[in-house]
Amino acid sequence: MGHWFQQNIVEPGKLPLLLALSAFVLTFAITRMITRMIRAGKGPFRNFTPGGVHVHHVVPGVVLAVVGGFGAVASGQHGAAAGVFAVVFAVGAGLVLDEFALILHLDDVYWTEEGRRSVEVVVLTASLVLLVLAGFSPLGVDQLSGEQQQNRLGVVLTYVVNFAFVLIALFKGKARMAVIGTLIPFVALIGALRLARPASLWARRFYRRRHRARARAVLRAYHHDVRWVGPRRRFQDLIGGAPDKTPLPGPRPGGGGT
Repeated sequence: MGHWFQQNIVEPGKLPLLLALSAFVLTFAITRMITRMIRAGKGPFRNFTPGGVHVHHVVPGVVLAVVGGFGAVASGQHGAAAGVFAVVFAVGAGLVLDEFALILHLDDVYWTEEGRRSVEVVVLTASLVLLVLAGFSPLGVDQLSGEQQQNRLGVVLTYVVNFAFVLIALFKGKARMAVIGTLIPFVALIGALRLARPASLWARRFYRRRHRARARAVLRAYHHDVRWVGPRRRFQDLIGGAPDKTPLPGPRPGGGGT
Protein backbone atom coordinates (compact mmCIF):
# COMPACT_ATOMS: atom_id res chain seq x y z
CA MET A 1 0.00 0.00 0.00
CA GLY A 2 2.84 2.37 0.88
CA HIS A 3 4.58 1.68 -2.44
CA TRP A 4 1.33 2.30 -4.37
CA PHE A 5 0.76 5.57 -2.51
CA GLN A 6 4.31 6.73 -3.19
CA GLN A 7 4.21 5.77 -6.87
CA ASN A 8 0.70 6.99 -7.74
CA ILE A 9 0.14 9.94 -5.40
CA VAL A 10 3.41 11.37 -4.08
CA GLU A 11 5.71 11.03 -7.11
CA PRO A 12 3.23 12.45 -9.68
CA GLY A 13 2.65 15.42 -7.35
CA LYS A 14 -0.97 14.50 -6.53
CA LEU A 15 -0.62 14.70 -2.75
CA PRO A 16 -1.84 18.34 -2.60
CA LEU A 17 -4.86 17.33 -4.71
CA LEU A 18 -5.64 14.44 -2.36
CA LEU A 19 -5.35 16.74 0.65
CA ALA A 20 -7.56 19.30 -1.10
CA LEU A 21 -10.25 16.73 -1.90
CA SER A 22 -10.25 15.44 1.68
CA ALA A 23 -10.45 18.97 3.11
CA PHE A 24 -13.19 19.94 0.64
CA VAL A 25 -15.43 16.99 1.54
CA LEU A 26 -14.73 17.36 5.27
CA THR A 27 -15.47 21.11 5.17
CA PHE A 28 -18.79 20.54 3.44
CA ALA A 29 -19.77 17.78 5.88
CA ILE A 30 -18.88 19.84 8.96
CA THR A 31 -20.57 22.96 7.56
CA ARG A 32 -23.79 21.09 6.84
CA MET A 33 -23.71 19.53 10.30
CA ILE A 34 -23.35 22.94 11.95
CA THR A 35 -26.02 24.63 9.83
CA ARG A 36 -28.44 21.78 10.51
CA MET A 37 -27.78 22.20 14.24
CA ILE A 38 -28.42 25.95 13.96
CA ARG A 39 -31.62 25.25 12.07
CA ALA A 40 -32.79 22.84 14.78
CA GLY A 41 -31.74 25.21 17.58
CA LYS A 42 -29.35 22.66 19.08
CA GLY A 43 -25.78 23.02 20.24
CA PRO A 44 -23.67 26.13 20.85
CA PHE A 45 -23.69 27.40 17.25
CA ARG A 46 -25.67 30.44 16.12
CA ASN A 47 -25.85 32.63 13.03
CA PHE A 48 -23.07 35.22 12.89
CA THR A 49 -24.78 38.62 12.75
CA PRO A 50 -22.38 41.43 13.76
CA GLY A 51 -24.22 44.77 13.75
CA GLY A 52 -27.37 42.99 12.60
CA VAL A 53 -25.77 41.88 9.31
CA HIS A 54 -26.09 38.16 8.59
CA VAL A 55 -22.60 37.10 7.46
CA HIS A 56 -22.83 33.96 5.36
CA HIS A 57 -19.97 31.47 5.36
CA VAL A 58 -19.42 32.15 1.67
CA VAL A 59 -17.62 35.35 2.80
CA PRO A 60 -14.72 33.70 4.67
CA GLY A 61 -14.84 31.00 1.99
CA VAL A 62 -14.00 33.51 -0.73
CA VAL A 63 -11.10 34.90 1.32
CA LEU A 64 -9.67 31.43 2.00
CA ALA A 65 -10.10 30.36 -1.63
CA VAL A 66 -8.24 33.45 -2.88
CA VAL A 67 -5.40 33.04 -0.37
CA GLY A 68 -5.12 29.31 -0.98
CA GLY A 69 -5.33 29.66 -4.75
CA PHE A 70 -2.59 32.24 -5.09
CA GLY A 71 -0.48 30.42 -2.52
CA ALA A 72 -0.84 27.13 -4.38
CA VAL A 73 0.19 28.74 -7.66
CA ALA A 74 3.26 30.26 -6.04
CA SER A 75 4.32 27.10 -4.17
CA GLY A 76 4.16 24.56 -7.02
CA GLN A 77 3.14 20.89 -6.74
CA HIS A 78 5.62 19.62 -4.17
CA GLY A 79 6.59 20.53 -0.64
CA ALA A 80 4.76 21.24 2.59
CA ALA A 81 3.64 24.69 1.43
CA ALA A 82 1.79 23.18 -1.54
CA GLY A 83 -0.14 20.88 0.76
CA VAL A 84 -1.00 23.66 3.21
CA PHE A 85 -2.24 26.04 0.52
CA ALA A 86 -4.19 23.20 -1.14
CA VAL A 87 -6.03 22.58 2.14
CA VAL A 88 -6.67 26.32 2.64
CA PHE A 89 -8.07 26.61 -0.89
CA ALA A 90 -10.23 23.50 -0.48
CA VAL A 91 -11.71 24.73 2.80
CA GLY A 92 -12.59 28.01 1.12
CA ALA A 93 -14.03 26.25 -1.93
CA GLY A 94 -16.12 24.02 0.32
CA LEU A 95 -17.59 27.03 2.11
CA VAL A 96 -18.27 28.86 -1.15
CA LEU A 97 -19.87 25.96 -3.01
CA ASP A 98 -22.00 25.07 0.01
CA GLU A 99 -23.74 28.38 -0.73
CA PHE A 100 -23.58 28.12 -4.51
CA ALA A 101 -27.37 28.53 -4.70
CA LEU A 102 -27.14 31.82 -2.81
CA ILE A 103 -24.62 33.12 -5.35
CA LEU A 104 -26.71 31.85 -8.26
CA HIS A 105 -30.00 33.35 -7.07
CA LEU A 106 -28.55 36.32 -5.14
CA ASP A 107 -30.91 35.36 -2.32
CA ASP A 108 -30.78 33.29 0.88
CA VAL A 109 -32.25 30.07 -0.55
CA TYR A 110 -30.17 27.74 1.63
CA TRP A 111 -33.14 25.73 2.98
CA THR A 112 -35.39 25.93 -0.08
CA GLU A 113 -35.78 23.75 -3.17
CA GLU A 114 -33.40 26.07 -5.01
CA GLY A 115 -30.82 25.40 -2.31
CA ARG A 116 -30.47 21.82 -3.54
CA ARG A 117 -28.25 23.24 -6.29
CA SER A 118 -25.49 23.70 -3.74
CA VAL A 119 -25.52 20.01 -2.83
CA GLU A 120 -25.53 19.01 -6.51
CA VAL A 121 -22.55 21.25 -7.28
CA VAL A 122 -20.56 20.00 -4.28
CA VAL A 123 -21.17 16.34 -5.19
CA LEU A 124 -20.29 16.99 -8.84
CA THR A 125 -17.12 18.89 -7.90
CA ALA A 126 -15.95 16.15 -5.54
CA SER A 127 -16.64 13.54 -8.23
CA LEU A 128 -14.61 15.43 -10.84
CA VAL A 129 -11.66 15.92 -8.49
CA LEU A 130 -11.78 12.23 -7.63
CA LEU A 131 -11.65 11.35 -11.35
CA VAL A 132 -8.64 13.64 -11.86
CA LEU A 133 -6.98 12.06 -8.84
CA ALA A 134 -7.62 8.65 -10.37
CA GLY A 135 -5.71 9.68 -13.48
CA PHE A 136 -8.35 10.99 -15.89
CA SER A 137 -7.25 14.05 -17.85
CA PRO A 138 -9.49 16.64 -19.57
CA LEU A 139 -11.01 15.63 -22.90
CA GLY A 140 -9.48 12.16 -22.85
CA VAL A 141 -5.92 13.03 -23.88
CA ASP A 142 -4.63 10.41 -21.43
CA GLN A 143 -6.04 7.77 -23.78
CA LEU A 144 -3.54 8.66 -26.50
CA SER A 145 -0.43 6.57 -27.02
CA GLY A 146 3.05 8.05 -26.68
CA GLU A 147 3.39 8.31 -30.46
CA GLN A 148 0.02 10.03 -30.78
CA GLN A 149 0.90 12.51 -28.04
CA GLN A 150 4.00 13.51 -30.01
CA ASN A 151 1.80 14.23 -33.00
CA ARG A 152 0.46 17.74 -32.39
CA LEU A 153 -2.31 17.33 -34.96
CA GLY A 154 -3.57 14.18 -33.27
CA VAL A 155 -3.74 15.89 -29.88
CA VAL A 156 -5.58 18.89 -31.33
CA LEU A 157 -8.09 16.68 -33.16
CA THR A 158 -8.71 14.71 -29.97
CA TYR A 159 -9.40 17.92 -28.07
CA VAL A 160 -11.69 19.28 -30.79
CA VAL A 161 -13.74 16.10 -31.26
CA ASN A 162 -14.19 15.40 -27.57
CA PHE A 163 -14.99 19.04 -26.85
CA ALA A 164 -17.64 18.92 -29.59
CA PHE A 165 -19.28 15.97 -27.80
CA VAL A 166 -19.24 17.98 -24.56
CA LEU A 167 -20.85 21.00 -26.21
CA ILE A 168 -23.57 18.92 -27.89
CA ALA A 169 -24.39 17.18 -24.61
CA LEU A 170 -24.58 20.59 -22.92
CA PHE A 171 -26.86 22.03 -25.61
CA LYS A 172 -29.07 18.97 -25.26
CA GLY A 173 -29.67 19.87 -21.62
CA LYS A 174 -27.45 17.15 -20.17
CA ALA A 175 -25.21 19.36 -18.02
CA ARG A 176 -23.99 16.61 -15.67
CA MET A 177 -23.02 14.33 -18.55
CA ALA A 178 -21.27 17.24 -20.28
CA VAL A 179 -19.21 18.12 -17.20
CA ILE A 180 -18.24 14.52 -16.45
CA GLY A 181 -17.63 14.04 -20.17
CA THR A 182 -14.76 16.52 -20.05
CA LEU A 183 -12.85 13.81 -18.17
CA ILE A 184 -14.55 10.71 -19.60
CA PRO A 185 -15.32 11.42 -23.30
CA PHE A 186 -17.46 8.29 -23.59
CA VAL A 187 -19.99 9.88 -21.21
CA ALA A 188 -20.13 13.01 -23.35
CA LEU A 189 -20.55 10.85 -26.46
CA ILE A 190 -23.58 9.13 -24.91
CA GLY A 191 -25.07 12.51 -23.99
CA ALA A 192 -24.46 13.80 -27.51
CA LEU A 193 -26.16 10.80 -29.17
CA ARG A 194 -29.22 10.56 -26.94
CA LEU A 195 -32.39 12.63 -27.36
CA ALA A 196 -32.24 16.16 -26.01
CA ARG A 197 -34.18 17.36 -22.97
CA PRO A 198 -37.47 19.00 -24.11
CA ALA A 199 -36.57 22.46 -22.79
CA SER A 200 -32.98 22.45 -24.04
CA LEU A 201 -31.54 24.74 -26.71
CA TRP A 202 -31.06 21.74 -29.00
CA ALA A 203 -34.73 20.71 -28.74
CA ARG A 204 -35.99 24.23 -29.38
CA ARG A 205 -33.76 24.53 -32.43
CA PHE A 206 -33.99 21.08 -34.04
CA TYR A 207 -37.22 19.52 -32.70
CA ARG A 208 -39.47 22.46 -33.46
CA ARG A 209 -40.92 20.82 -36.58
CA ARG A 210 -40.04 17.23 -35.72
CA HIS A 211 -43.15 16.40 -33.72
CA ARG A 212 -42.29 12.74 -33.25
CA ALA A 213 -38.81 13.53 -31.92
CA ARG A 214 -40.23 16.18 -29.59
CA ALA A 215 -42.85 13.76 -28.27
CA ARG A 216 -40.20 11.05 -27.69
CA ALA A 217 -37.99 13.59 -25.90
CA VAL A 218 -40.83 14.62 -23.58
CA LEU A 219 -41.74 11.00 -22.83
CA ARG A 220 -38.13 9.96 -22.18
CA ALA A 221 -37.51 12.98 -19.93
CA TYR A 222 -40.69 12.17 -17.98
CA HIS A 223 -39.69 8.53 -17.40
CA HIS A 224 -36.14 9.57 -16.46
CA ASP A 225 -37.38 12.13 -13.94
CA VAL A 226 -39.90 9.74 -12.41
CA ARG A 227 -37.18 7.12 -12.00
CA TRP A 228 -34.38 9.31 -10.62
CA VAL A 229 -35.83 12.45 -9.00
CA GLY A 230 -36.96 10.60 -5.88
CA PRO A 231 -33.65 8.81 -5.15
CA ARG A 232 -31.68 11.96 -5.97
CA ARG A 233 -33.77 14.05 -3.57
CA ARG A 234 -33.41 11.49 -0.79
CA PHE A 235 -29.65 11.44 -1.30
CA GLN A 236 -29.49 15.25 -1.22
CA ASP A 237 -31.64 15.37 1.90
CA LEU A 238 -29.41 12.80 3.57
CA ILE A 239 -26.19 14.74 3.10
CA GLY A 240 -27.51 18.30 2.97
CA GLY A 241 -30.77 18.34 4.93
CA ALA A 242 -34.33 18.56 3.65
CA PRO A 243 -35.53 22.00 2.47
CA ASP A 244 -38.31 23.93 4.17
CA LYS A 245 -41.84 23.07 3.09
CA THR A 246 -42.73 26.76 2.76
CA PRO A 247 -40.45 29.80 2.39
CA LEU A 248 -39.65 31.55 5.64
CA PRO A 249 -39.71 35.37 5.83
CA GLY A 250 -36.44 37.10 6.59
CA PRO A 251 -33.07 35.36 7.11
CA ARG A 252 -33.44 31.61 7.24
CA PRO A 253 -31.96 29.83 10.27
CA GLY A 254 -28.67 28.14 9.59
CA GLY A 255 -28.43 29.81 6.20
CA GLY A 256 -24.73 30.35 6.28
CA GLY A 257 -24.00 32.18 9.49
CA THR A 258 -21.19 29.84 10.45
